[in-house]
Amino acid sequence: MTKVSIVGGSGYTGGELLRLLTFHPQVEIHQVTSRAHLGEYIHQMHPNLRKISQLKFSDPGQLEPVDVLFLAVPHGEAQKKIQEYAGLAGKIVDLSADFRLRDPALYEKWYGQVHAAPQWLEKFAYGLPEINREAIRKADYVSGVGCNATASILSLLPVMQAGLVEAGAAVTIEIKVGSSEGGASVNAGSHHPERSGVIRTFSPFGHRHTAEVIQAFGLEKLWLTMTAVDLVRGALATAHVQLKPGVAMKDLWKAYRAVAQENPFVRLVNEKRGIYRVPEPKVLAGSNYADLGFALDEESNHLVSICAIDNLMKGASGSAVQCMNLMMGWDEMTGLEFPGLHPA
Repeated sequence: MTKVSIVGGSGYTGGELLRLLTFHPQVEIHQVTSRAHLGEYIHQMHPNLRKISQLKFSDPGQLEPVDVLFLAVPHGEAQKKIQEYAGLAGKIVDLSADFRLRDPALYEKWYGQVHAAPQWLEKFAYGLPEINREAIRKADYVSGVGCNATASILSLLPVMQAGLVEAGAAVTIEIKVGSSEGGASVNAGSHHPERSGVIRTFSPFGHRHTAEVIQAFGLEKLWLTMTAVDLVRGALATAHVQLKPGVAMKDLWKAYRAVAQENPFVRLVNEKRGIYRVPEPKVLAGSNYADLGFALDEESNHLVSICAIDNLMKGASGSAVQCMNLMMGWDEMTGLEFPGLHPA
């Protein structure tokens, strides 16, 4: 069995890692750390794991060597101790934003601070298998993915991969997100009376995850708009894209089917009847799947491309486990087969 540990296991992404890794057939969880909950059973923070695991949170200062180390600490923390973590494990998957961007200047621009370990940026492979699978297979260090970036990148992937987007076209993506995206910590905006029932645009443009989409496709004109909705899990990206003249519906079907066939966790949802005609985050809760759909205004060649994910899974912990599978040479779907719930 491959020995793994989780640094920072008390948050939502840490809890998802625990849920997935506990049932993974190839791994054994060695330690899970939390300063704030030191000595407590993990089910005291993650009640769904009651009677599933008897692990207790351990001191992050007493980490022991393992084969794979998952870092689920707040943004900005992993970069301060990356040399120490690298001495404890041959392979690392960091779920934070610390090593997602290759360019230190891009990191400083979007995160507002100088990177503490810029020499490590080039050592990390960006952890979205759908655009970086082969690099992840060969990597010892893999970054996390931004949940909004994941939904955005996957919404654009079919047409970008097929070369169907008009050169220099402006791309606008509206992303509707659930409350779990804010993490387990409490703030005024996540207070239930303020959060319940809302449709609140909290970032019209300038969201940090924009940088990951720019890095993925080299887009020069890109705007992401974030809107909070009354949902716990889920992110829905709706991308507006101008296609090249002459692109027909048959070209889109070919492009979307190709991406779905090449990627085991991508599903195409484009039905002519029923209530599930386009992707919906609700049916993806707890799953690592990403559902893609599209609609084309053939008169103007304007495409609306839609991607739904569970932000804690495909947008975070699920992709992290998928990356571990690739790094270790296992089937990338191992331990991630759960399809979601209906009704949820």
